[in-house]
Amino acid sequence: MNGTRAWLVWGVGVFAYLVAITQRTSFGVAGLAATDRFSATASALSAFTVIQLIVYAGLQIPVGVMVDRFGPRIMIATGAALMAVGQLQLAAAESVPAGVVGRIFVGAGDAMTFIAVIRLIPLWFPSRRVPVLTQLTGQLGQVGQLISIVPFAFVLHHGGWSQAFVGLAALGLLACVLAAALLRNAPPGAPAATTKRSFRETGTDLGTAWRQPGTRLGLWSHFATQFSGTVFVLTWGYPFLVSGEGLTPATASVLLSLFVVVGIICGPFLGSWVGRHPLRRSTMVLAVTIAITAVWLAVLLPSGPAPLWLLVLLVLVLAIGGPASMIAFDFARTFNPSHRIGTATGIVNVGGFFAALVTMYMVGLILDLLNGAGVFSGGLYSLDAFRVAFSFQFIVLGIGIAGVVASRGKVRRAMAERGERVPPLRVALADNRRRRSQFRSEQRQERQERQERRN
Repeated sequence: MNGTRAWLVWGVGVFAYLVAITQRTSFGVAGLAATDRFSATASALSAFTVIQLIVYAGLQIPVGVMVDRFGPRIMIATGAALMAVGQLQLAAAESVPAGVVGRIFVGAGDAMTFIAVIRLIPLWFPSRRVPVLTQLTGQLGQVGQLISIVPFAFVLHHGGWSQAFVGLAALGLLACVLAAALLRNAPPGAPAATTKRSFRETGTDLGTAWRQPGTRLGLWSHFATQFSGTVFVLTWGYPFLVSGEGLTPATASVLLSLFVVVGIICGPFLGSWVGRHPLRRSTMVLAVTIAITAVWLAVLLPSGPAPLWLLVLLVLVLAIGGPASMIAFDFARTFNPSHRIGTATGIVNVGGFFAALVTMYMVGLILDLLNGAGVFSGGLYSLDAFRVAFSFQFIVLGIGIAGVVASRGKVRRAMAERGERVPPLRVALADNRRRRSQFRSEQRQERQERQERRN
């Protein structure tokens, strides 16, 4: 563990996840091109991503069980191969149904990747490194968005639809080959990373993981923090910024790139914070969710276009939601035994993507209804229409906050029954300040002693 081979395995896993993110987010950049290629309405356009996410979310629990049973290596390689097949299908598609088939393959392959990569980390690294590496995995994977925003978009606009998606298929094939050749489920001599359990035992594990309040707290945490940024990046952010807010395509691309950069920067800090304050993870989740709600209110309430600085702030806050959603997987890890982590992670990962797919579809449906009724002038993607459609997010955010609060209460009651008490935040902060002061005092004393010895 924690050796050179461990870092190689983790690096290959991160690359596979980066490729999966590239495949997942590519359609967000291709949305306007897809409208022309398939003569698609807003609802049909959203269906591409919604169906992909239905497949992704629907496979999370089965994939989690299979990761525990067959190991991460097989799942990562298979997922990359499926995504390559899906992008080849999309490259040749000339109708909405044919394109949707391609996105189904992409969603299935994507579903197999993240859980398997997260499963590798505790097998190859000591527990103290797991929160930070989990954050780094999630955020380095988001570099895949930059690939879809910059090189993929360039090829799409200059080389054409088919060439762009064939390039993505080649990237998926590369990830498949690297995973098959270089990944290993666990270090040599370590306990088996897979569990050969019967179907009855598998069903029991699934039920036990769901009944664990910590697993449900992870699900609601992921639900609340992840969906809004996913909706923005995958489907509706680019049309909203360009057609609704009137930004140039170049400026919109910069803002979407900023989304990725901020997530990468914030991820390690949040991971380190979680490691230092494990009893305050849900507080951070609630703080980020409330911030997302507040910034959307600030953008949507005024009648005119939002100033650029406010749109930058929107992207910054939504970007923090990505690292915050990774806290949910720390709940799955710490409240479940090792043989059930994949299953619990699959349950948790359903939350944000279920919320995202519902929101994506509803935004597209509301836009079509408003356009069909002629409620607003300015066409399908007018700012007023986006303002109404995006307001649906507040319902989902409210449900997420309520779910986090309710499940956190159950977790804390269960901890109290075991004699574990969560101190009030004021007491915890004071205790943390005391420890930091004591640590600095000890460091000063050590420096003085070293200076005295030198003298």
